[in-house]
Amino acid sequence: MIHKLVDQLGAPFKKGGPLERYYPAYQAIETILLTPGHVTKSGPHIRDQVDLKRFMIMVVACIAPCALFGMYNVGFQSLSAANMDTSILACMLQGAARFVPLYIVTLAAGGAVEAAFSVIRKHEINEGFLVTSLLFPLTLPPTCPLWMAALGIIFGVLIGKEVFGGTGMNIFNPALTARCFLFFAYPASMSGGLAVWVAPPIDFVHFTEISIDGLSGATPLMSAYTSELSSHYSLSQMFFGLIPGSIGETSTLLAFVGAFGLVAMGIGSYKTMAGCVIGCLATAFLFKMLSPDGSRELLTMSPFNHLCMGGFAFGMAFMATDPVSSPATGTAKWVYGILIGVLVVLIRNINPAYPEGMMLAILFMNLFAPLIDHFVMEARIKRRLARG
Repeated sequence: MIHKLVDQLGAPFKKGGPLERYYPAYQAIETILLTPGHVTKSGPHIRDQVDLKRFMIMVVACIAPCALFGMYNVGFQSLSAANMDTSILACMLQGAARFVPLYIVTLAAGGAVEAAFSVIRKHEINEGFLVTSLLFPLTLPPTCPLWMAALGIIFGVLIGKEVFGGTGMNIFNPALTARCFLFFAYPASMSGGLAVWVAPPIDFVHFTEISIDGLSGATPLMSAYTSELSSHYSLSQMFFGLIPGSIGETSTLLAFVGAFGLVAMGIGSYKTMAGCVIGCLATAFLFKMLSPDGSRELLTMSPFNHLCMGGFAFGMAFMATDPVSSPATGTAKWVYGILIGVLVVLIRNINPAYPEGMMLAILFMNLFAPLIDHFVMEARIKRRLARG
């Protein structure tokens, strides 16, 4: 019945029909509702019904725990700051009131750009946006204005991907490109004081924000810069994620759970993830050993704190492993991941103007990923030639 209904609705969109130009929009809906109708005709190929959309949905499923916990944490931080009821339902409602509009705006604005380029280039709508549209709002603070989220995702899709030719051609992660644009265009709204990371509770009766008086404190990274991390947050708090921060990146535990899911399904590379962890721990340990007594807490604290602060775990699991913008060869993945981990700690420790590091580290290594692959392949070719 569904097949017949979809075929009837799709007749005007097919070749020769009056709406042929807009076939990509119809095709996107068709492949969501129905399994692929194309199979290989010969050769030793696996024939199944897992197309790229369903592959991307698996990635979304791995990100979902971070999104759900992020909504709860946004509500928990808001209600705690206002000394209000912090029951699970109340926290989820407050968090959903912040996250869901951001997600809808991201889908609408970014999806419109994707659809427009699909029509212009006459190809189907790219499935990668299913992941980008979820990752991007999770990297934003809960107080981010909706118009800013729309502007960011449009920039990320347009400049970060479409100008390079679309999905499979981009050299930068689109979600991080969007986040980077907003960070440098509107720094006060993206990395300001605690008021940026803790949203005022919403009065659902009058649909107004409840003002919070006397809000003070800082995120873990800012606390580390002022040598007050140990007095504000413990390692366990940062690991489990009940702390102020971007919507989806506060829980290191759930980020590692998502990472395990990606590796188990053969989607994410454990080499890239392990490389990030090794590079981060080694560099943080080196700074700790070489820093003299009396140095800033950020230089002398436990290397494991770096794993649990900011967006390290979230970026390692879901962004550094982007198959398009990361290297393709195994050795290159190790090098790529290790350099990301090294850069994160270097940026955090040496550049006081930028308290995070993960976003810039991944984008910087996105730029060098093809070069790392090139050197790895050249080394392999030389070894094979030497063996004769």
